[in-house]
Amino acid sequence: MPSQTRQLDAYPATHHTRRPLLATSLLLALGIGLTWGGAAHAQAAPAAAAAQATDSAAFDHALAGDWRSSANRARDVYRHPKATLEFFDVRPDQTVIEITPGGGWYSEVLAPYLRDRGHYIAAVASAPKDREAQRDESSLKRKFLSDPTQYANAAIREFDPQKPVLGQPGTADRVLTFRNVHNWMGAGTAPAMFKAFFDVLRPGGVLGVVDHRAAKGATLDAVKGSGYLPTDYVVKLATDAGFELAAESEINANPKDTKDYAKGVWTLPPTYTLGATDRAKYAAIGESDRMTLRFVKPASAKAAPR
Repeated sequence: MPSQTRQLDAYPATHHTRRPLLATSLLLALGIGLTWGGAAHAQAAPAAAAAQATDSAAFDHALAGDWRSSANRARDVYRHPKATLEFFDVRPDQTVIEITPGGGWYSEVLAPYLRDRGHYIAAVASAPKDREAQRDESSLKRKFLSDPTQYANAAIREFDPQKPVLGQPGTADRVLTFRNVHNWMGAGTAPAMFKAFFDVLRPGGVLGVVDHRAAKGATLDAVKGSGYLPTDYVVKLATDAGFELAAESEINANPKDTKDYAKGVWTLPPTYTLGATDRAKYAAIGESDRMTLRFVKPASAKAAPR
């Protein structure tokens, strides 16, 4: 599916003329320089292509792994994990923090992918009274312990959802969050979370956000409680925290999602909150229509002192 990218590149060119007596030697020198430069570019392009192919093969290996549950694998058609992670420019030598990963759907892909050269960190809320949070953390721990070969370099890191700190400032290459912003909006913690993302990322690092997308023109008040969010609300959360919007993608779009269900987004799979009622209808729609946004922490940015 097409993605929309905003990018500004400048390629300044300068040329200086000298006295005629030096013309021959300068042309020779320039010719040699261009030859060297051309050779360097010729070598760099295949190297970059080879690295990209290697990363792509590593994604394929992680996606095909028998450590992934069949139920999770069945959702690839809706969640497009490879295309999504490639859009976020996730590479195997990075430190990647996934925020509140639930039972670990993406951890089954990311942790093995990052195992040898990178580091996968599952950031979970420290909520001792929250049974769902306790269940998710226990599920992750069991998952990581059950297969130390694949999860050897995976870690779980707790944070206070009211005053989130996700690690030492500037230590993460990527922060990723999938279908969580609507929960933080409801809890009133969304601005603090986005500030924590900004602080833990290194300058130039990427924040990747996927969430249920409200109908075009819908206001935040109109969709509260539905699980859907206006895209401009999420963009504002990120830019208010200091990020720049680098690109938007339709990778996780679903035009069949009408977004008008009495029980909100949870009417659709995988939740099926209505149980057997109209289940075939909602199965035919599939999972929700989702925004996919890539933000960048400016290269000149510094984490604010705490």
